[in-house]
Amino acid sequence: MLLLSSIQESLKSISSYIHRTPLIYSNSFSRMFGCEVYLKAENLQKTGSFKVRGAFNKLIKLKSDKVIAASTGNHAQGVAFAAQTLGLKAKIVMPVTASIVKQEATKGYGAEVVLYGDSFKDALNYAMSQKDYAFIHAFDDEDIIAGQGTIGIEILDEIKNIDAVLAPVGGGGLISGIAAAVKSLLPKTEVFGVQSSSATSAYESFISKRIIEIPPQPTIADGIAVGRVGEKTFEIISKYVDDIIKVSEESIAIAILHFLERKKLVVEGAGAVTLAALIEQKKRFKGKKIVLVLSGGNIDFTLVDRVINKGLVSNGRIGIFSIVVDDVPGSLHKLTGIIAAHGANIINLVNDRLADVPIGRAMLRITVEAKGLQHLNQIKTAIKEAGFDII
Repeated sequence: MLLLSSIQESLKSISSYIHRTPLIYSNSFSRMFGCEVYLKAENLQKTGSFKVRGAFNKLIKLKSDKVIAASTGNHAQGVAFAAQTLGLKAKIVMPVTASIVKQEATKGYGAEVVLYGDSFKDALNYAMSQKDYAFIHAFDDEDIIAGQGTIGIEILDEIKNIDAVLAPVGGGGLISGIAAAVKSLLPKTEVFGVQSSSATSAYESFISKRIIEIPPQPTIADGIAVGRVGEKTFEIISKYVDDIIKVSEESIAIAILHFLERKKLVVEGAGAVTLAALIEQKKRFKGKKIVLVLSGGNIDFTLVDRVINKGLVSNGRIGIFSIVVDDVPGSLHKLTGIIAAHGANIINLVNDRLADVPIGRAMLRITVEAKGLQHLNQIKTAIKEAGFDII
């Protein structure tokens, strides 16, 4: 079992190679959720993620000059950067589904990138079969876990009386390291893991008290889309973690949007799940002092537009109405007048004359920008009261 002393030694070993990331108090989130919210901004870490901590802690202890790792992105960049810094040769195996942005970033740190298989599991098995390289596991390794646990020590160096720490969970390296550090220093502080509802191995394993493998579904939190929690990490999680929370894809998208709008921070889906947990379980943390660990900021910018739009729709900031109107002069003017009178902005309008509606009627699909769900409902009510049929 991982000891606090190992984490403390790790911090001494890697401190000259990494950033001591800021712990940011958020006035806006504190007001929004009725608690004291601090953000541990690992999205500002070197390579854009916490993974570099564990990578350095592992690689500085190696005797081999060749390392190999399997990763969908952040571990790849962490190992590649650490290897380059320490003068080692790195080969990174990624599934063919890994984002091009993360592939290129990994190459940019001097690593050889090999694309293999359709899943992380395929890439992992291939990497482990390459016996002429020292294999660096993404999470199920005590040196990796101890490196990630240095985040917990940094948090407690700055703030002592914390009620709860929330951290993302994929394979469990981050949460187990942080939990071991926090519980050893502040036993009464609660530690919560957060998973996407599309990748729930750690959640189901925690409930069942045994490791359960569940193939992950597509998720915007791709950095924690792991199908099986680690053996070593699960042992630590079972001892130190108080609970694991599942959050929806919609809440993750809203959280990413909140970080951009409220804090001007770029946080990837995996890093945003902790705020998503606060969004979904606001009452659970009301009045408490909490730390949200933002594990990374390596979001694929080809997906940002879709993620932001998903967040805007989920948050009621954008609404899409399909409305049947009489196909006569003045109908459109009357409808748009109602929307304008309620202070909403029409972003797009399509008159679908081929829709399956009675002769003499037409289908309008209107996209509006609103203030939120309550505002959208007011517009919807007004449109219905004016005699229009909303589909």
